[in-house]
Amino acid sequence: MNSAAGRADATEIAAALEGLFRLVRWLSPAGLSLTAAATLATLDRTGPSRLTELAAREGVTQPAMTQLIARLSEQGLTARTADPEDGRVVRVQLTDAGRDLIATRRTVRAERVSGLLTSLTPAERAALIAALPALHTLAAARPEDDLATVPSR
Repeated sequence: MNSAAGRADATEIAAALEGLFRLVRWLSPAGLSLTAAATLATLDRTGPSRLTELAAREGVTQPAMTQLIARLSEQGLTARTADPEDGRVVRVQLTDAGRDLIATRRTVRAERVSGLLTSLTPAERAALIAALPALHTLAAARPEDDLATVPSR
């Protein structure tokens, strides 16, 4: 995407993503930082993880993740357990309270999105649904990924 048109497209997409980020913050119920919510959601999707794996996945330092998990554990949302393969290693898992909180947050977000969708025309809703595969690909990209080698669909 080295052409002027490609750079203009990238600029427009980046601006739209910034707007979507603001929307995500508005859609998310209060009470958790986006990093805390993302970490809980990751644990919900992937199951127990090592602190180092969680930190890398969420794009934060290990000390920052250690502090976050300590706070989430104090709130009863996560629990630390010994790694079954190496008892010296700590794994973090979601508790039932953490799972319930994530489910509630997803329900609230879905209700808010549902309300927003009613303001779109049928063509806009169809365009949004058609864009979902590309949005999922972008959302799955990590900063360390070489996006030039990500296969196009």
